[in-house]
Amino acid sequence: MSRAVPDLRALSDRQRELLSAWLPDVAVKEDMSWGLVETTVLRVAAGGRTLVVKAGGERDHHIAREVRAHREWTGPWLADAPDARVDADRVDADRVGRLVRADVDAKLLVTTYQPGRLVQDDAAAADPDTYEQAGRLLAALHGQLAVEDVGYEARANARSERWLGGPHRIAPGDVARLRTLIRSWPTPPAVVVPTHGDWQARNWLVDDGGTVRVIDLGRADLRPAMSDLDRLASREFRRYPGAEEAFLVGYGPDPREPGAWSRSRVREAIGTACWAYQVGDDAFEAQGHRLVAEALADAGGARPTSP
Repeated sequence: MSRAVPDLRALSDRQRELLSAWLPDVAVKEDMSWGLVETTVLRVAAGGRTLVVKAGGERDHHIAREVRAHREWTGPWLADAPDARVDADRVDADRVGRLVRADVDAKLLVTTYQPGRLVQDDAAAADPDTYEQAGRLLAALHGQLAVEDVGYEARANARSERWLGGPHRIAPGDVARLRTLIRSWPTPPAVVVPTHGDWQARNWLVDDGGTVRVIDLGRADLRPAMSDLDRLASREFRRYPGAEEAFLVGYGPDPREPGAWSRSRVREAIGTACWAYQVGDDAFEAQGHRLVAEALADAGGARPTSP
């Protein structure tokens, strides 16, 4: 059965109005949306170029983050930027899409299209060079800015408590143990840097020449550098021998201070289990429950009984 040609019906009236003004000859070629959250991602043709349109729904809070990231932090990944860290001699040297147009209020942005295949589930996911490149790219992002945030740890703890207070399938006894653990933690000042927020193989592309590029900046924010290793540690570092070592060859000194890393891993476990349940991603939820089990075991608690 042939698939229907994607169109702009998923966009709001205001988003379609803006897009028509920005790209009068726009033609949708592919719907690249994940389907888990209310964000529409389209590959389009306009003005002789291939572009990507991202449009958020009413409850979306990712588009503003992505626009900020493009405006303030993607310079090291663009070939002609003053702070570029990529091979400027290559025509296709950009490692991330370039911002073309954006309207934060309308939750709409347009970027250039990046070629390649998702690294996730591709042979490149087992290639150490993929991780070395990813490490270099992340180091360039993190290295632009570092500021002290005295309230970061307290806010992160409060966010985890809110997750635990919402809908999820973490067992009540495990919730109680997690709350006790969180409330026992210190809240020292943290050094925060520009982070991607979802740094893992599903947000990297690789082309036929093996070049790694970055997509989806919807979770970009100022956080501790080690937070961008959370999801790698949960997936790719476990699955692919040598991936962690290769990543650190590219990245440089390991940013994971043991105490802060332990707290970050617990928060990641909670957020993963709760968010995945709320959007109906069973596989990701199972990963979250595994991480919760490990977090409580490492903290000396009884093994959780969550599904």
